Amino acid sequence: MTGLDPKSDLQLYLQDARDALLWKLEGLSEYDVRRPLTPTGTNLLGLVKHLAGAEALYFGDTYGRPFDGPRLWIATDAEPNSDLWARADETREQIVGLYRRTWAHSDATIEALPLDAVGRVPWGDRNEVTLHRSLVHMIAETDRHVGHADIVRELLDGAVGQRVGGENMAPGDQAWWADHRDRLERAAREAAADA
Repeated sequence: MTGLDPKSDLQLYLQDARDALLWKLEGLSEYDVRRPLTPTGTNLLGLVKHLAGAEALYFGDTYGRPFDGPRLWIATDAEPNSDLWARADETREQIVGLYRRTWAHSDATIEALPLDAVGRVPWGDRNEVTLHRSLVHMIAETDRHVGHADIVRELLDGAVGQRVGGENMAPGDQAWWADHRDRLERAAREAAADA
């Protein structure tokens, strides 16, 4: 039987999501990691930058342990969505390095505090949070954006899955997936015609 260690379990899921996000950048050109692929500008490097800022806030300022780095989206003078894209003078290495440094800072906070430690986010009426709630929030936030990254990466070059090689995907080659997609399209059209 395995032991019960909720903090380790939560950290494991957070790290798993962090790793999945960075895998989505591997093998892509500088253009492709920055390329906006939705009408609202969603792009891979911007997702990494956003999550670096979110972790710095949720595991730094919230617990009186400020992160020594850019304030990103919590800066009062930041332009809207400035955390969701990389300027031309910001390199991939800088942003990924920033994200990895926030991991180390976040992990130190998680290690230092009990799950019931209380912190305060700088907004809202219900701004008191526990470390447990911050961990759950960041797991959800990171996984949400990894889902965005999944779609963006698939649109860029067809790479799919949570790991290299798409280990968590149904087996099938390119022809199988094309047939599968065509079948879904036919079902959608039939359902729409019957509605």
